[in-house]
Amino acid sequence: MERVLVSGTGSGALGEAWRTCVGTGRFSLALRQDYQESLALVQREIGFRHIRGHGILHDDVAVHRTYDAAGHRGTAYAFTYVDQVVDAYLRLGIKPFLELGFMPKGLASGDQTVFWWQGNVTPPRDHAEWADLVRALLRHLVDRYGIEEVRTWPVEVWNEPNLTHFWAGADQEAYFRLYETSVLAVKDVDASLQVGGPAISPGADDWWEPFAEFVTRRDLPADFLSVHAYSSGPSQHVPFGVYQTLRGPQHLLDQFARPGKILAGTALAGRPLHVTEFNTSYRPDNPVHDTAWNAACLAPVLAGGGEHADSFSYWTFSDVFEEEGVPASFFHGGFGMLAHRQVRKPTYHLYAFMARMGQEVLARGVDHLVTRHAGTGQVTVLAWQPVGGTDDPAEPDRHEIRLSLPVTTPLVERTPLVEPVETSRPVSTSSTSGGSTRGHTARVFVMRHDVDESAGNAWAAWREMGRPASPSGRQLDALHAASEPARRAYSLPVVPTPDGGRVDLDLTLGRHGVTLVTLDPVRDETPPWLDDSRILGRTPSDKDDA
Repeated sequence: MERVLVSGTGSGALGEAWRTCVGTGRFSLALRQDYQESLALVQREIGFRHIRGHGILHDDVAVHRTYDAAGHRGTAYAFTYVDQVVDAYLRLGIKPFLELGFMPKGLASGDQTVFWWQGNVTPPRDHAEWADLVRALLRHLVDRYGIEEVRTWPVEVWNEPNLTHFWAGADQEAYFRLYETSVLAVKDVDASLQVGGPAISPGADDWWEPFAEFVTRRDLPADFLSVHAYSSGPSQHVPFGVYQTLRGPQHLLDQFARPGKILAGTALAGRPLHVTEFNTSYRPDNPVHDTAWNAACLAPVLAGGGEHADSFSYWTFSDVFEEEGVPASFFHGGFGMLAHRQVRKPTYHLYAFMARMGQEVLARGVDHLVTRHAGTGQVTVLAWQPVGGTDDPAEPDRHEIRLSLPVTTPLVERTPLVEPVETSRPVSTSSTSGGSTRGHTARVFVMRHDVDESAGNAWAAWREMGRPASPSGRQLDALHAASEPARRAYSLPVVPTPDGGRVDLDLTLGRHGVTLVTLDPVRDETPPWLDDSRILGRTPSDKDDA
């Protein structure tokens, strides 16, 4: 296998598209303790910018309140739960990506619903009243949080109106009318608020040109465009779950790029594109979401998706999610990168690894991303085993990567912490030998983190436990422990070069592996009297006698 020579000259910035937004279960779930603890963990270790989910106008949030009592009849707007949720979001350092939906029953034109929690998906019976509701919501948010803050919250009109499940009859003209009513109401509150759509699902390319023609003809705002991307086929149902055929990561990247290609030459060309949902499977009960394959599949998507979209939002951050009802088992194929009780899945680690990458991209490959931190010079490598889909050959048990990395060369002549003393003891230059690292060989400290079919894989451990539906406290402790990546620390020599130095990094990844490697220059501060070979009290003469 040839060694990949990574240039020391940066090729651009990594960007933030991969963590600009993340998905969530319906709005009211944010009132739950497990939800908020999970989001707090995600924000500490990853740090998403926005969060998007369904149901801010659903009846369990109770914004739209009709009344008819004591001779009084009308509509009131209540924001008790909206305030609690948004306050919690902002406290955790994440902003709402507002999705307008679903329809309150008191305003709905029909009774068609979606999901276990029955979100109404019919048009408003009165578009003027819908506009009043949208204005009331945005005005309240502006009054409470300030216009400068709310201007940073994108507003998206509805969810997947091209599907009959989410919009009665998938009626395109009816959606266009809803879009017009909604965006004009948003702009009534403040013209600088960012609003867009149409939030269509995969396979709805025939919506783009009519949408572009409609907003252009009606001179309507479309500050951004939104679309969803998944790579799974039809569902093969089993009790409390599904299996599906799957396609590889390039299929997702192609979907990210598709709107820009279709809209080239239209009035919407070049508008910001937000992929407001993406994952492998579109089902919340497909076990693929819990696996290392899911992480390996999405690694090249996170590494390269920013070339096609301004954001792409993983659906979702947590298994606190109930579209198909309350889960029947702890691991159940939920969308979340976290299972319940903050148990990390392999895909969570992929995101946490990405959060530790540097800002400057040095290389992108089919199985690696190399970056450098501007402030410290730390070189960081994200590596993965390339994976295919259902119709591709099964991946081998291991994958090898060989890289030649540019590094900042440590000073060869280092200033000791104490004055040196004469000694006849030879000084080792290899940290792996157990002796001192003092000497004239520059080295880097390497920290490696691995996730694969056995390492950092709580689902695999749960399977070996016998798949307990409700793990005991002791079993939960074991799952948390099993979810930790395998870690290894060592050092490597730096080969001096005219531009600084290079390190040869050889990696062997396990099946469906994702690996994070960080490399930092070593500044050796070992006092000259230390000899690790003497830790057990043996002297050099003892070793000679042996």
